[in-house]
Amino acid sequence: MNKAPNPFLKEIVRQVGTHNILSISGGPVIYRETGISLKVGRGYFVEIDLMPSDTYTVKRVYQNKKIRIVKGVEDDIYWDQLSDSAYRASCFVNVSFGSDTK
Repeated sequence: MNKAPNPFLKEIVRQVGTHNILSISGGPVIYRETGISLKVGRGYFVEIDLMPSDTYTVKRVYQNKKIRIVKGVEDDIYWDQLSDSAYRASCFVNVSFGSDTK
């Protein structure tokens, strides 16, 4: 994992948990201004953003060179639910997730 530019991004990583990050992306974390992204595979990412209400939004996103499609969203996730939500978002083959937009 590369170094987190903001302390709150480091806190997101801590709340998701090292073992979950390893099982979702194999370790690499992409830091963004509003949160983190975890590359799952086959063009899928899990995006985790901290909201002003001190809850999280977790998205399952498909992205390639031409398109970016949000495939599912879970809003208002509390810190103690974050790791489970992130893991479910990473299971894109056979698990529906949030407001699934397939």
